[in-house]
Amino acid sequence: MFKTDLLIGGRAIEAASQFDRMNPLTGDVATRAAAATVADAAAAADAAEAALPGWAALGPGARRAALTRAADAMVARQAEFIAAMQAETGATAAWAGFNHMLAVNMVREAAAMTTQIGGEVIPSDKPGCIAMAVREPAGVVLGIAPWNAPIILGVRAIAMPLACGNTVVLKASEQCPETHALIARCFIEAGLGDGVVNLVTNAPQDAGEVVGALIDHPAVRRVNFTGSTAVGRIIAKRAAEHLKPCLLELGGKAPLLVLDDADLDEAVKAAAFGAFMNQGQICMSTERIIVVDAVADAFVQKFAAKVATLGVGDPREGKAALGAVIDRKTVEHVDGLVRDALADGARLACGGDADGVLMPAHVVDRVTPEMRLFREESFGPVVAVIRAADEADAIALANDTEYGLSASVFTRDIARGLRVARAIKSGICHVNGPTVHDEAQMPFGGVKASGYGRFGGKAGIDAFTELRWITIETEPGHYPI
Repeated sequence: MFKTDLLIGGRAIEAASQFDRMNPLTGDVATRAAAATVADAAAAADAAEAALPGWAALGPGARRAALTRAADAMVARQAEFIAAMQAETGATAAWAGFNHMLAVNMVREAAAMTTQIGGEVIPSDKPGCIAMAVREPAGVVLGIAPWNAPIILGVRAIAMPLACGNTVVLKASEQCPETHALIARCFIEAGLGDGVVNLVTNAPQDAGEVVGALIDHPAVRRVNFTGSTAVGRIIAKRAAEHLKPCLLELGGKAPLLVLDDADLDEAVKAAAFGAFMNQGQICMSTERIIVVDAVADAFVQKFAAKVATLGVGDPREGKAALGAVIDRKTVEHVDGLVRDALADGARLACGGDADGVLMPAHVVDRVTPEMRLFREESFGPVVAVIRAADEADAIALANDTEYGLSASVFTRDIARGLRVARAIKSGICHVNGPTVHDEAQMPFGGVKASGYGRFGGKAGIDAFTELRWITIETEPGHYPI
């Protein structure tokens, strides 16, 4: 059992009470974590505010060196990260390992970006006026991270804000407090300074109160959140009361389009990976496969055969492609979506009964827009196959959703693929690649109910800095009065 304390001002702080995170597979206590109060949350924000002047004043080289040390600390703790993530979320070792690898890359990319936080000199019509646009740290940044890709998304919530000279409070997920605490410990061990990185963990029933207090705190100037659209709306409304900008990466219902000239074997591989990596519990997961009628039967036959090879099993044994889902509620939700679709005429091409939180991959063919499986985010091991009359119909079906995070299209005609990609309303679209694709330097985010703002690369600089206009007058002034 892990024991997780609050991390405030560079010190581990025991809270007055704790909560238990259970291993979803065994039911045993995975982590006993500090249950923060509103006062604890305020103390974390206060510590970040106190540390801000010193961290913001550092030159880019010093910040780069500190972040590089944090990445090295994460590498040294790889085994601890994997063990914590598996115990708290039921992930496979492969998924946990990928999380760790990409998260380390994100820290190194953030370190590299410290010298890219530039400004510009803008020509002025006023004689002798030198006008500059300057980027400065926004202040204290609140990062709220989820459980499904906890190392990646925990790091993403704080790495670029730190590179930009901000200090941070990481609000850990109640479902993986130790995994998120490990991130904060690595940054503290790297010697960034007391209070530069702070961690708050809270009991599930206290989440609204604790998060609300953090958003309301006057030192917090930016909020970033990755999670459900429903919670994202609540956070955006709370932040709007204080006119605090948010960066929100929310739910998805990613379509993968298979056109009549697609390489079906490549489409099958990408669809299986996109739909069932991490048991479909990824914001970019392929939730809808939209396949043109001309190749639908052939695709479904190949796809079902591929998915049938994806076994589900105890992730601790490392023998199966699919591990545990996060809880029984996920199993019940997916089962309900499948039952609803089958009752309305869809066909089960692949699937089976769950054993606790071990749920096999489900493929449901002949799904229509009237079915819940077409509309609702499943966030589990199920994918809907929708048959389209032609390319135009496929695009219309892809856009027939409130979400707009990731998408992909398969065609042998690259010009056609680019045209279709431009027609799909999503923040991300891949031609002849899976919907699940993430790299530290890319602008990552969605449109519509999938949120707004972008993580990653230079887009992250925009999100976590203030752009100021500063002038210098070099000639005597002439005024009308």
